[in-house]
Amino acid sequence: MSLLSDAAVFLGAAVVAVPLFKRIGLGAVLGYLVAGALLGPWGLRIIANVEDTLHFSELGVVLLLFLIGLELQPSRLWVLRRAVFGLGGAQVAVTGALIALIGAALGLRADTAAIAGVGLSLSSTAFVLQILAEKGQMQSQHGRSAFAILLFQDLAVIPLIAVLPLLGPAGAAPAEGSAVASSLKAVAVLLAVVAGGRYLVRPVFRAIAATHAHEIFTAAALLVVLGTALLMVQVGLSMSLGAFMAGVLLADSEYPHELEADIEPFKGLLMGLFFIAVGMSANIGLVIERPLLVLGLVLGVMALKAAVLLVLGRAAGHAKGSARDLALALPQGGEFAFVLFGMAAGQGLMDRLLADLLVVVVTLSMAVTPLVIALGDAIVKRWQGSGPEREFDAIDDDDPRVIIAGYGRFGQIVSRVLRTRKIPFTALDASPTQVDFVRKYGNKIYYGDASRLDLLRAARADKAKIFVLAIDDVASSVKTAEVVKRHFPDLLIYARARNRQHAYQLMDIGVTVLERETFLSSLEVAARVLEGLGMRERDARATIERFRAHDEKVLLRGHAVHNDEVKLIEAAKQAAQELEGLFESDEIAPSGRDDKAAAV
Repeated sequence: MSLLSDAAVFLGAAVVAVPLFKRIGLGAVLGYLVAGALLGPWGLRIIANVEDTLHFSELGVVLLLFLIGLELQPSRLWVLRRAVFGLGGAQVAVTGALIALIGAALGLRADTAAIAGVGLSLSSTAFVLQILAEKGQMQSQHGRSAFAILLFQDLAVIPLIAVLPLLGPAGAAPAEGSAVASSLKAVAVLLAVVAGGRYLVRPVFRAIAATHAHEIFTAAALLVVLGTALLMVQVGLSMSLGAFMAGVLLADSEYPHELEADIEPFKGLLMGLFFIAVGMSANIGLVIERPLLVLGLVLGVMALKAAVLLVLGRAAGHAKGSARDLALALPQGGEFAFVLFGMAAGQGLMDRLLADLLVVVVTLSMAVTPLVIALGDAIVKRWQGSGPEREFDAIDDDDPRVIIAGYGRFGQIVSRVLRTRKIPFTALDASPTQVDFVRKYGNKIYYGDASRLDLLRAARADKAKIFVLAIDDVASSVKTAEVVKRHFPDLLIYARARNRQHAYQLMDIGVTVLERETFLSSLEVAARVLEGLGMRERDARATIERFRAHDEKVLLRGHAVHNDEVKLIEAAKQAAQELEGLFESDEIAPSGRDDKAAAV
């Protein structure tokens, strides 16, 4: 009954704390940590068995690394080798060396200072990836670099854990023989995992998938992850590394998406439990007894790591903003520091009180990270907003035949076609970041808000023939169309609409030449799908052309009632029935009708 009651307490704490903290903008991770601190021995003391909870919840990190591996095909991993071993190796080496030197200067033994330096140089894979995912920054430049650094740190933990027992007094004698045997065993297990993933696991998944037993497929996925992790533990390697390797080996299989869907719920719950356990394990007593020392160490370690990351990010070619975001993402300690400091204390390489103090520093640095990121974002936003507003560019184009408003992916393609035919145009975009970025590639573009009448006059809209409305934001697009229609009625507008509702708003203004985003490209793909299913190219193209003509009629018909949701829904249903009937009549028509249809 104790297990069930503990589970109920954890679920209840998560349900209450996480939505609350996300609502106030502090993120889910800090919500889990605070919930753990309240439940643990230094809070309400509702949960007593903190150590077992922490060990069990580490499965969340294992599943997280497995899912990361699923998204990393071996070819992509090879592409990342420079970032992983270059940037990641430099971060661990420089940060670890600086902290070790400071520790030695403060009176620590050389081996103790080195262990403290390396342990504190590590960052939290679980925390950072969770936060980057929440902010949608995994594919950003600093997100990719952060992942590369974390991956190197996870790989670096393996030799560190292997070396620690050899440094202690008890491990000195049999070090050489034990090290060789352990290394050979580790290599054998790694080769077994690679071979098993390629030649055994895939056929097993294929056989299970053929039975259509979804729950057994889920069980097999969990078995692969946990089995690989346990196998790694038996030879003294990291569970996370085993799970990561299993994911990478299955990334090229037929099942990565199904595996991800099956594992994701378990990963999410266990990661939440891990964060709660970290919050429970923090020795708040040390914070109460020596608050200034703890606070100074937390701030000092985080500031040092952030400074190193900022310098390395700039050295690696990151822009200032990207290097800053990288520094804000990785200044905390990592979960592997708990293992390293615990082992060091057990081997007599580190005083137990010092190990407890460093564990508290790591825990608090994790807790502070979401606040640091939020504070950093707020400061940057305020700093950028408080500075002098950038003035719109002076436009020196004398006779543009075309004005392009919005220079994203749509506007750029239009401009490239015009440039090939040597047709002069003026391109405008309201994002200074986009303007500066595009100019790096030699494109001529002006910073300005195309909805401003004075800017349109400066762009010689009264002399232009075509106005290409390619602004991504719907409200800005509609506002610009209104200004152009009112003040330059002879200027023909070719507009890009994001969806049907956007198209209706533009049609209300009087814009008639519309290109719905992805519509034509979607029709092209649909035609190729029909051809791939065996339909003749002529018939496939006739089908798509008939669909396109019908859809344009439906768009015009829907515009008449788009302000009435009930009538609009009814019109959509009627249009769908008409379309089905249109193609059904082709199917039952006598031979020879196909040729007529193809000619339509």
